[in-house]
Amino acid sequence: MVKRRNFILIAGIIILLVYLIQELPDRLKHDRVKYANQVKELHPVIAQKKEELAKKVKKKGIAILITDDFRSAAHQDELYNQGRTSGGKVVTNARGGESYHNYGLAIDFALRTKSGDVVWDMDYDGNKNGRSDWMEVVDIAKELGFEWGGDWPDFPDYPHLQMSFGLTISDLQRGEKPA
Repeated sequence: MVKRRNFILIAGIIILLVYLIQELPDRLKHDRVKYANQVKELHPVIAQKKEELAKKVKKKGIAILITDDFRSAAHQDELYNQGRTSGGKVVTNARGGESYHNYGLAIDFALRTKSGDVVWDMDYDGNKNGRSDWMEVVDIAKELGFEWGGDWPDFPDYPHLQMSFGLTISDLQRGEKPA
């Protein structure tokens, strides 16, 4: 009788563990994207600073193209899978709900040449002033309050600009909102 009771108890624990192991990733993903799924566009301050950035760099003879701004959690997951479970090279370490893009707090940029081509050449000097146009854009972005992904030591993201408003991704995932 004791052996049968122990067997039933152990079997129940195993079934519970299997259930939890299968459900945990979905529960974690739900927590990660809960607030992210409520956000549908750029934060108004980011939208304003994006326009200011374009105007200020234009005065220096530099044209930029914003290649990405608000990004849904689902789109973020697609980018995360790139180079992992789908073709291409790895472009991000952030899953859906783990990027400032998902909260409308980030933009990505590229340079537009005089002929209209879009380039990600950090050495390009289209305004011929002896300085990299890319770094001129970064310097102006920082003056406007953006953080630059190129400063990240572990996974530099050179086109990335963000404003965290002092909030971490964990803060945003818990539903805290920037002012």
